[in-house]
Amino acid sequence: MHDKLVALVTGANQGIGLQIAKDLVAHGFTVLVGSRNLERGEAAAKIIRGDARALQLDVTDEASIAAAAERIREELGRLDVLINNAAISNTRKTPGMSLQEYAKISRPSNTPLDEVRAVWETNVFGVLAVTQAMLPLLREAPGARIVNVSSGLGSLTANSDPAYPWRSFFSPVYPASKTALNAITLAFAIELESAGIKVNAVSPGFTKTNLNGYEGVESLEEGAVEAVRVALLGPDGPTGTFTHAKLGTIPW
Repeated sequence: MHDKLVALVTGANQGIGLQIAKDLVAHGFTVLVGSRNLERGEAAAKIIRGDARALQLDVTDEASIAAAAERIREELGRLDVLINNAAISNTRKTPGMSLQEYAKISRPSNTPLDEVRAVWETNVFGVLAVTQAMLPLLREAPGARIVNVSSGLGSLTANSDPAYPWRSFFSPVYPASKTALNAITLAFAIELESAGIKVNAVSPGFTKTNLNGYEGVESLEEGAVEAVRVALLGPDGPTGTFTHAKLGTIPW
């Protein structure tokens, strides 16, 4: 049996996922750098100091997910931490288009269903598929952890408040996909609580990444903090929570 703790971070070839991978390696983990494109995953793993290994993983492809789970079982025997980070924000935002401009073409009244389906395929169904596939490996580890990288934009409570500054951005595409992700997080937390597997959602905040066209204001290091903290929760830590490093608990 592999003697180090093992973590899988999906979408870890860039952005917050890569920073999370770096931070977990620094905490002594063997980290599997999940990447849809293996070459990009290998390039990312090379810049991480420590035991980082590229893993081809397309969260929208059942065969890719199954192959990744089998490789983990064969090489490492278990999975201690799963961080579902892979996500997309849209398929229609063109270079140079601001978030405000994109918001105008992604309202409930005018957004194409194909756009909604594409984003949910990664952000919602991809998380469900990967988690189901990795659960047998997580059950092999004592006190496993699942961390789902969500967004405060998905908070129904916040968006129902007319004073919420991001309320006009709430749409069926990315924001609602994170609402659905939160629901999946809570469902898994309820089911797995008796097994000692903690399942939590975190918001990285408005981090400067490719996901938002680099319009974010927080650094990758800041964006990764909460996911890493929750991944390292001890046996007395909570499950079924939604948190941010600076804001604390975020309402569902």
